[in-house]
Amino acid sequence: MQKRILLIEDHQDINALIAMNLEVLDYHVTRCSDGAEGLHLGTTQTFDLIILDIMLPSMDGLQVCQHLRAKNIFTPILMLTAKKSESDRVVGLETGADDYLTKPFSVRELQARVKAHLRRTDMSQKESTSQADDALHFGELSIDKTKRRLTIGDKEITLTAKEFDLLLYMASHPGQVFSREKLLDAVWGYQHSGYEHTVNSHINRLRTKLETDTSNPKYVLTVWGVGYKFYD
Repeated sequence: MQKRILLIEDHQDINALIAMNLEVLDYHVTRCSDGAEGLHLGTTQTFDLIILDIMLPSMDGLQVCQHLRAKNIFTPILMLTAKKSESDRVVGLETGADDYLTKPFSVRELQARVKAHLRRTDMSQKESTSQADDALHFGELSIDKTKRRLTIGDKEITLTAKEFDLLLYMASHPGQVFSREKLLDAVWGYQHSGYEHTVNSHINRLRTKLETDTSNPKYVLTVWGVGYKFYD
């Protein structure tokens, strides 16, 4: 089945270039150049991936991302930004984006990122449906693989697609220590030096949602100098 991608980018030349280089890979690309229009499309249609520029008319990409997540739409979001500072990239991830790509970027890098996100989504779905036991339990915390739901006690916790993928991967190997590079490769589907903050930001967001005390986490633990592990 042809994958559907929503592209929200106001620079017409970049918009056309991205669309052309994704359509050649046989993806169906829906294009728009306005934040409010992109939000409307994202909430009324179903997509496999959203490519979202930050600087947009009527509503910027951060607002679009926030509104999508607030409406419980957890389609993977690849954010495009001309801002190069680390703090700007972290803000994008903390609003709910799954990944970011800084302009200018190469077409091959963009294609690789898109393929990786779509491949990981397919793999996660197949792994969930192939498991005989469709849930993981750690005390009050339960992860339903098939329904992609997380509950702690009687409370359901809302996660983005990548937050869930990261949690499921780590919880499927309790006690095993993973480097940031390994988590990038396993969850995002690529390994790229310099993007470790993608993992850091998602770990911080998971802790905010899972932990009673983020300074003394119970489930998602730091192994200093190495990486992270899930509660054993």
